[in-house]
Amino acid sequence: MKHFLVFVMASLFALAGCKAATQFHVEVDSLSSYSPSVESTYLLLPGNKDTQRTDLQFQEFSQYLKRVLEEQGFREVHTLDDADLAIFLGYAISGPKEKQYSYSTPVWGQTGYSSSSTYGTVNSFGNYSGITHHNPQYGITGYQQHSGSYTHFTRYMFLNAYDAREYMKTKKEIQVWKTTVTSTGSSNDLRLIFPYLIAASKDYLGKNTENKIQVIFKENDPAVLKVKGQSVELRKGK
Repeated sequence: MKHFLVFVMASLFALAGCKAATQFHVEVDSLSSYSPSVESTYLLLPGNKDTQRTDLQFQEFSQYLKRVLEEQGFREVHTLDDADLAIFLGYAISGPKEKQYSYSTPVWGQTGYSSSSTYGTVNSFGNYSGITHHNPQYGITGYQQHSGSYTHFTRYMFLNAYDAREYMKTKKEIQVWKTTVTSTGSSNDLRLIFPYLIAASKDYLGKNTENKIQVIFKENDPAVLKVKGQSVELRKGK
């Protein structure tokens, strides 16, 4: 029984640890034919249909992206005439999707006897009387199957960069790089998740990843706080 209690307590601590350590898994996929200059200038534009530059959500998400672009050596301009690149920022979130899962848990019980002891006495007439005590042994006797479901959402960010100089000369739309960032989880709050998408893309903007790159963040990761314009030292002091 002692081993069983240890097993239960260990499982509870493991579950508590998983709940406390929230993680965000993000995938980045970037393609590029771009050869950046020493300092590339860009004009940032909405990539979503019917979204204007004055849209409040676009403005909020743009601030996150601008911080990362500046860190990577890009400089924002405000007219297409002054830009090397026209970068279109798009974003979306999927509808709810339900996923089934199953798992098994051990059933604890008596598996046999580990040992036995016999105690007896002989009376004055020479008759023997004894009792045998069996020591039970406990362990896993089988497994119980469980099933359930959970709802998840896929959150997206799209960045498409075009050669602004070529467009001004020839009116040709030549794409020079694109970055797609996705994350799947239980939250349908795109505002909550978006800084994580931006932070994951930081090292891959204008580059070719050759395959999907997975980036994992903890909640309030310093890289994400930086994207949001928050001081890491100030956050720790709260």
